[in-house]
Amino acid sequence: MRRRYLCGALVGVLAIAAALSATAGGATPSLRYGPIHKITNSTSTNWSGYAVTGGRYTSVSSSWVQPAASCSGTAYSSFWVGLDGDTSNTVEQTGTDADCSGSTPVYYAWYEMYPKFPVNYNNTVKAGDHMSASVTTNGSGSFTLTISDSTQGWSRTVNARLKSAKLASAEVIAEAPSSSGGVLPLANFGTVGFTSATVNNAVLTSSTPGLDAITMKSGTTVKAQPSSMNNGSFSVAWKHS
Repeated sequence: MRRRYLCGALVGVLAIAAALSATAGGATPSLRYGPIHKITNSTSTNWSGYAVTGGRYTSVSSSWVQPAASCSGTAYSSFWVGLDGDTSNTVEQTGTDADCSGSTPVYYAWYEMYPKFPVNYNNTVKAGDHMSASVTTNGSGSFTLTISDSTQGWSRTVNARLKSAKLASAEVIAEAPSSSGGVLPLANFGTVGFTSATVNNAVLTSSTPGLDAITMKSGTTVKAQPSSMNNGSFSVAWKHS
């Protein structure tokens, strides 16, 4: 499964099992996590967390504990760090999912260089695992995307190129993935805590220039909400599917 893609078109949503079989160079995953989350007064239809805008951004990183999905039907949630995507139409990102295949939770890691399709890793991810991720660029189209699971003892790094990247924003986000039909139901992930969040190698604080707290909202319904930023740490709480 993969990230958002509200600027793209994807033909249908495949079964979760098919997405889980996708590895680097493998089948096209079913979900996407691309741009644009369409902030309006710090709300979004599919993102919750923090973005930084108003400058040029070449690195972002954070850590989190993989949430446990509470499943009563098919739904999706993802947790990632990335560059671009907030008012720009590319996203360079890596993270994890906590999805629901009916009553069964499904966990995995991935990366995406939107508008290319995302790629799932076949490494084991379990609820409670300690994850860390980073996206960096040399500013000239070369990107390094790394995600690690210190609990399971693995790390994956991808080097990629995207000359069209604007480097207009950096994000640490919990997301409701999308399909060709729009934003999908948000899996109940409880609360995810992000720590050690940095942008351009500086720890995020409440006074970071351009910092924007994003609440996920559909109409009048709040779906997920971030806490305040405290020295690189914050949480996002699930509110509604």
